[in-house]
Amino acid sequence: MSVWNYVVTAHKPTNVTHSCVGNFTSPQELNLIVAKCTRIEINLLTPQGLQPMLDVPIYGRIATLELFRPHGEAQDFLFIATERYKFCVLQWDAESSELITRAMGDVSDRIGRPTDNGQIGIIDPDCRLIGLHLYDGLFKVIPFDNKGQLKEAFNIRLEELQVLDIKFLYGCSKPTIVVLYQDNKDARHVKTYEVALKDKDFIEGPWSQNNLDNGADLLIPVPPPFCGVLIIGEETIVYCSANVFRAIPIRPSITKAYGRVDADGSRYLLGDHAGLLHLLVITHEKEKVTGLKIELLGETSVASTISYLDNAFVFIGSSYGDSQLVKLNLQPDAKGSYVEVLDRFVNLGPIADFCVVDLERQGQGQVVTCSGAYKDGSLRIVRNGIGINEQASVELQGIKGMWSLRSLTDDPFDTFLVVSFISETRILAMNIEDELEETEIEGFCSQVQTLFCHCAVFNQLVQVTSSSVRLVSSTTRELRQEWNAPSGFSINVATANATQVLLATGGGHLVYLEIGDGTLTQAKHAQLECEISCLDINPIGENPSCSQLAAVGMWTDISVRIFSLPDLNLITKEPLGGEIIPRSVLLCSFEGISYLLCALGDGHLLNFQLNLSTGELKDRKKVSLGTQPITLRTFSSKNTTHVFAASDRPTVIYSSNKKLLYSNVNLKEVSHMCPFNSAAFPDSLAIAKEGELSIGTIDDIQKLHIRSIPLGEQARRICHQEQSRTFAICSLKTHSNAEESEMNFIRLLDDQTFEFISTYPLDTFEYGCSILSCSFSDDSNVYYCVGTAYVLPEENEPTKGRILVFIVEDGKLQLIAEKETKGAVYSLNAFNGKLLAAINQKIQLYKWMLRDDGTHELQSECGHHGHILALYVQTRGDFIVVGDLMKSISLLIYKHEEGAIEERARDYNANWMSAVEILDDDIYLGAENNFNLFTVRKNSEGATDEERGRLEVVGEYHLGEFVNRFRHGSLVMRLPDSDVGQIPTVIFGTVNGVIGVIASLPHEQYVFLEKLQSNLRKVIKGVGGLSHEQWRSFNNEKKTVEARNFLDGDLIESFLDLSRSRMDEISKAVEISVEELCKRVEELTRLH
Repeated sequence: MSVWNYVVTAHKPTNVTHSCVGNFTSPQELNLIVAKCTRIEINLLTPQGLQPMLDVPIYGRIATLELFRPHGEAQDFLFIATERYKFCVLQWDAESSELITRAMGDVSDRIGRPTDNGQIGIIDPDCRLIGLHLYDGLFKVIPFDNKGQLKEAFNIRLEELQVLDIKFLYGCSKPTIVVLYQDNKDARHVKTYEVALKDKDFIEGPWSQNNLDNGADLLIPVPPPFCGVLIIGEETIVYCSANVFRAIPIRPSITKAYGRVDADGSRYLLGDHAGLLHLLVITHEKEKVTGLKIELLGETSVASTISYLDNAFVFIGSSYGDSQLVKLNLQPDAKGSYVEVLDRFVNLGPIADFCVVDLERQGQGQVVTCSGAYKDGSLRIVRNGIGINEQASVELQGIKGMWSLRSLTDDPFDTFLVVSFISETRILAMNIEDELEETEIEGFCSQVQTLFCHCAVFNQLVQVTSSSVRLVSSTTRELRQEWNAPSGFSINVATANATQVLLATGGGHLVYLEIGDGTLTQAKHAQLECEISCLDINPIGENPSCSQLAAVGMWTDISVRIFSLPDLNLITKEPLGGEIIPRSVLLCSFEGISYLLCALGDGHLLNFQLNLSTGELKDRKKVSLGTQPITLRTFSSKNTTHVFAASDRPTVIYSSNKKLLYSNVNLKEVSHMCPFNSAAFPDSLAIAKEGELSIGTIDDIQKLHIRSIPLGEQARRICHQEQSRTFAICSLKTHSNAEESEMNFIRLLDDQTFEFISTYPLDTFEYGCSILSCSFSDDSNVYYCVGTAYVLPEENEPTKGRILVFIVEDGKLQLIAEKETKGAVYSLNAFNGKLLAAINQKIQLYKWMLRDDGTHELQSECGHHGHILALYVQTRGDFIVVGDLMKSISLLIYKHEEGAIEERARDYNANWMSAVEILDDDIYLGAENNFNLFTVRKNSEGATDEERGRLEVVGEYHLGEFVNRFRHGSLVMRLPDSDVGQIPTVIFGTVNGVIGVIASLPHEQYVFLEKLQSNLRKVIKGVGGLSHEQWRSFNNEKKTVEARNFLDGDLIESFLDLSRSRMDEISKAVEISVEELCKRVEELTRLH
């Protein structure tokens, strides 16, 4: 049964909805704060660019995000209001690097009509009050007291019902708002009001301005010395104050965002709907405004927010394309643009459609999305895990270890690759043709297995074998010094850095050597009570070539110990518990925090935070990476150090926001890895896997990888066809000249190169609405079917459309058949060898008929009326599930004998649907336009016709995202041995660029996780005091009910980020050990 569902985010929202700049984290630091609808990110401005400091979820959809500074404060506070009428004031706590809540509240009214143009939230520049326009005809005021604390809110009646924008004016002795509104004759005007806090009312303001540009849409308040307001229209820009009126004409455009450049408000950046960035300058003499000037700077993504940072750096937040960090140059480039893009921040939103494909045929799904809008439209290929791009490989069996060496200590590149086998050691080097070939280092012993190798100081190399440690010159390659193991003892394990060697022989002897110029000196020996299984002295302290600490893994007592160097004193002993010995230990440092990693023989990895000065270990965490022994090695990529864990499930361990993350590598099994940074293959890794050694570069270190295919137009629908190795898309190209003309196409793309290989233009006013790859009964060909609609300006709903049937021949789209319809073809499905179409309010079934002349045509067989608009259709067997514009979900059945379609059951709630999917025979999933998910169940066992005719709602959940599409599939390789291998999943894509996964869980797992979730709610508090329970409650105009039969995977998986003490607290509450809890939650993270 798919009643119990787990909802989790695989890709966080990336659509930037708000941004602001100020001194939030300290009085000296400049911060950029970015809102992505349900998350906020705090960045620090550094000379190197934007540095992320914090990224947290908000339990609400952000409607307002503003920084303000009450009197007497040294730094800014952050005001947030959500679409469900909650607000909070946040302050940064520098000691804990966390947000603390200064104030919070609820500003909803029992009655009131929510505003059509969205909420407006503004703060008086002198911090006397916060103003909110949430309901038509009302202006809500939250006053500040003289200590900067918020007092009780009250409403003031606002005569203007169609408000377009409200702002506070600067430089007024009493708080004053300026209102841009439209009257009932569609004319637009501006009025000002003073807010009388004592009387809780408005007083007529100092000025007003009637009959503005019909497209006037945005107000920009101007700070002192000028004060007043800029009114931005589609064809004119006006500056207005009590005694000055100045206007200039502009090229027709819709301004989407603005950013103030100077503190005195004399220059503003304006971003329009075509992605053009203009500079608006207020010209003045002394302090009197004389006029306005506007200048085109260049092109950016279509901006939803513009934040001027400092020194000509500007952040462009976008909802329709990637956000950008740009620099404004004084001189134009060759194309005449003053805008230079320094950095891009990926945005998948809005995802209009997507498909799940396995392009590399590895059993791993990739999601190909239709992302972005207008000129920023693109396809994005999203896949999970880190790829290794192979550059070269050789067949080699039985590799036991690998190390890279340089020929000079200061050489930037590696020269040699040492490969060790059970009874020999081979040395590979790059030749002039950039090929790996065998070479020799005369001072190395090549007839035995090498246990460890490293570059040492004074242009030397160290080789450790079972009998000796050899010090060799890296220039002459001759042996300079050898240290022999005591007779009767052989070296079992060894490690080294540039100046130190640590080794262990049988009998628990630990020996420490120091490397000099041509000298190897035994500096210390210690006898331990049991055998030693692994060692590490990777220098992570102040000195990059010498370590103060040694990590030692032990057999028998199964512990890891920290010794001090050079005196080998035991500082810390940490029993690991269990029967499995440590196989690999590593001292490493991520983002300035030192860690000890300890890998066990059964694929588990323990990590501890390590105190470098005391050697203490704390915050123990355990994760399961695979089932085989793991070997750990550091490597660097883009100047950052990461750790590669080689095993049957190779993993890269990295750190982000000071927490360790694990990302699977897209390779089957890796026995050894070492970095190999040669001139021919910079920043590469050498990897030993089943019978071969390969050299390759590694992808960026992150969990999801996104490749972008810019289209320059908006893809609205996408479909993949395995047989022809192609994608087909319905796309829409906008020409941004004055007559905003649109062209629609069906385009065919190669599924490997993503190049357009064929295009079929649609008629004027004809849009592609649906696309499908299918075959028909008694016909072996595979076709692309496209449903269209003629969208005419004078019609409310399309009255005609077409179904087009194409075949791909020699890489070209050939039109085989077309059928006119009496409406928009919103959906197409393959159905028992026929074609099922949803056309306006009707479901229509077509069969594929052979004509006498050998051609085919679509012939109508039967249909079903009874919908407002049948927008979304899914089928399974003879069942048809329909998502209606406003009548929720209904279930139809096709009867073969009668050749008819009948309604079997429906959900009688009014839900405005945005997507539907069939989870199993009886459970159907829906998403609707209030950002909720719900499931309904077919009631086959009902006693009466009425009961059987009703789809019962069995699950409800507030996702907080607008879902455009569900698809069955998975983003990860399904490993049959894991618990989650058998869990069915559905992927969804949303307007904010979220890719999410809904997994249907077995009942007992659901019950356990529900208990875990309710305990986590008590421990993890929402930012700004917002309630998780309220946020996830199903909510529309009619009702709000608690979430049921859906779990929040994002909250459950945040368990892994808690401190050990909080984990213990939760583990007691759910009566399961921390280790077992971590294991269960990690298994869930493998769903996405």
